[in-house]
Amino acid sequence: MKRVFLIVLDSLGVGYEPDAADFGDVGADTLRRISRSPKFSIPNLISLGIGNMDGIDYLEKIPPKAAIGRLREISRGKDTTAGHWEISGIISAEPQPTYPDGFPEEVISAFTEATGYGVLCNKPYSGTDVIRDYGEEHLRTGKLIVYTSADSVFQIAAHEDLVPPEKLYEICRKARALLTGRHAVGRVIARPFVGTPGHFTRTANRHDFSLTPPGYTMLNAVADSGLDMIAVGKIKDIFAGCGVTDHIPTHGNTDGMAQSLALGDRDFHGLCFINLVDFDMLYGHRQDVDGYANALTEFDGWLPSFLAKLGEDDCLMITADHGCDPGDDSTDHTREYIPFLCVGRKIRPVLLGTRLGFSDIGATVCDLLGTKKMPDNGVSMKELLLG
Repeated sequence: MKRVFLIVLDSLGVGYEPDAADFGDVGADTLRRISRSPKFSIPNLISLGIGNMDGIDYLEKIPPKAAIGRLREISRGKDTTAGHWEISGIISAEPQPTYPDGFPEEVISAFTEATGYGVLCNKPYSGTDVIRDYGEEHLRTGKLIVYTSADSVFQIAAHEDLVPPEKLYEICRKARALLTGRHAVGRVIARPFVGTPGHFTRTANRHDFSLTPPGYTMLNAVADSGLDMIAVGKIKDIFAGCGVTDHIPTHGNTDGMAQSLALGDRDFHGLCFINLVDFDMLYGHRQDVDGYANALTEFDGWLPSFLAKLGEDDCLMITADHGCDPGDDSTDHTREYIPFLCVGRKIRPVLLGTRLGFSDIGATVCDLLGTKKMPDNGVSMKELLLG
């Protein structure tokens, strides 16, 4: 293959995994949930054959035009970092630390000493609720809003008029340097916001500061082979820039799809790795079933225009990184299988069943591109796809 496009529909899980009870997620099923919404319409994904995927008995089954399967996660996590890392070939045997009671004093005091800022909140919180409840005090005192979630994250919210984004990023870099060892959270996240009390809103200037992947990834293999490794959206942040040869930032799904469409016209040799974040950030965490369904409907409507860009030696892979069922009893991510669809002129419309390990995706990408080395984990599906 000359060009592989890998699109992650962030959090589009397709049913809870056998160990979901360990994560409190029995019954979670993101795709099934949104399929009940009046905003749900995905004729193009159905025409590719998504209804033939294991575990899906609620969508029309027609002869597939794509290779279709689902993947079960091995890593002990259900977040963005664990999911994307596993796709790329890194298995996270131990979960990254989480803080259901907030960060311990040793972390907060070290943060204050390193940055010179006091701290508000310091507990798990919804990102929109935390600026509503602490934004005015933040403006009055100058203290930073530090909070977390069920994921392994250290989030810092600050008003852009008080702490400009570049200053907030500098603060986050200092926090990232502190959060190591047993406090090595997956991501430090800058959460800028604007507005006045009662009308605060988050901006598009979010930035993630991730751990460096602890192994050899799909991205490394592509870049080390002298090929293009184009990161679209938050991919560069998730991998701390490792293996990225070109980065295109995006502001939400609409922009991400527009940038991806433009890349369909670009002559490159390698991988274009794309994350569409709105499914998770705007709809999954906010328990917005109709919004999530509408977002997938928009993606489905965009899909034919992108498929028309694929050349003889190109393929498109569509997957996810975890679930985030917008209709369950929690705003957190959910432990779910992820979908895998692969389409291209040389790709056989084969049913792949259920495979163990997201990392089979990364191994397949590298095998299709003929990289000099393979990622640390994963079994290639190349022979199944090409026949």
